[in-house]
Amino acid sequence: MRFVVLGAGAVGATIGGRLADAGYDVVLLARGAHASVMARDGLRLAMPDRVITARLPVVTDPGELRYDAGDALLLTTKTQDTAAVLEALPRRDAAVFCMQNGVANERLAARRGFDTYGVVVMLPAVFLEPGHVDAQGSPHSGLLDLGRYPYGVDDRAIAVAAALAASGFVSEPEPWVMTWKYAKLLRNLGNSLEALTGHDIDDAELDVVRDIDARARAEAEECYRAAGIDWASDDEWSARRGMQVQWTPVEGRDRMGGSTWQSLARGTRAVEADYLNGEIVLLGLQNGVATPVNRMLQREVIDLARQGGAPGSRRPSDLLALLPG
Repeated sequence: MRFVVLGAGAVGATIGGRLADAGYDVVLLARGAHASVMARDGLRLAMPDRVITARLPVVTDPGELRYDAGDALLLTTKTQDTAAVLEALPRRDAAVFCMQNGVANERLAARRGFDTYGVVVMLPAVFLEPGHVDAQGSPHSGLLDLGRYPYGVDDRAIAVAAALAASGFVSEPEPWVMTWKYAKLLRNLGNSLEALTGHDIDDAELDVVRDIDARARAEAEECYRAAGIDWASDDEWSARRGMQVQWTPVEGRDRMGGSTWQSLARGTRAVEADYLNGEIVLLGLQNGVATPVNRMLQREVIDLARQGGAPGSRRPSDLLALLPG
């Protein structure tokens, strides 16, 4: 089985690099300077215990990818780029594994006729410099449980999970994978808040951050209940993750921020908030639940990204003042 990584950023490069290091056939789709550096010098993947340089084929146009129906397409772009990548692929008789935050990617792939799988992603990694990625998970690089969309397990899911497990990840077939992805979405609602406020804040402002984050999650859980959506409990989440994937410094570098924080730090003018906080806003509209906190976070981080603002540009108390009552 060949693995085609559609979007070799922090998550995609970590997965592709570790699969290749374990002996699997891997192709990377990337763009810009990141693609140029990897094509010229290879992918430098730094891990807590070692550094590898993976010299892999790098393609910049999804329309130029070549793959067979038996290959696995690992979709690791941000959700705002998913539709464009899927539309540009040369054929649709292939399996797409949605290794992304949020719950919208599976619908986008299934709508286009791809054989679609969901993947729960717990993978601490940093991508700030072209060609270089820090994979900061230890003792495993990440947890990547997967299953068919909307539910079920088949031979392909079992085979891909086995390949990932052989490449430094925790991965098991999971028939109710979307239940876990909705639980992960709750944990990603704070991505916008982290990107807006950063980490250099005093204790009083940190209390405000915690309050806003808790209110965003409470809105989401109310939306889930109204929509009849099940999600894995905190106890189930903690038991599954355990100590298998812990943030660990790489070459003395700590993890400065999550995926949205990194998008702002790289000067990316598009972030995935429409598919994180925006997913809750949409559920609220569909089910008569007010979602002012998620709506505010969605709006503010998208505005900051469009302005080219740096992470940590907003004070938590100023964000709190934007909320009703």
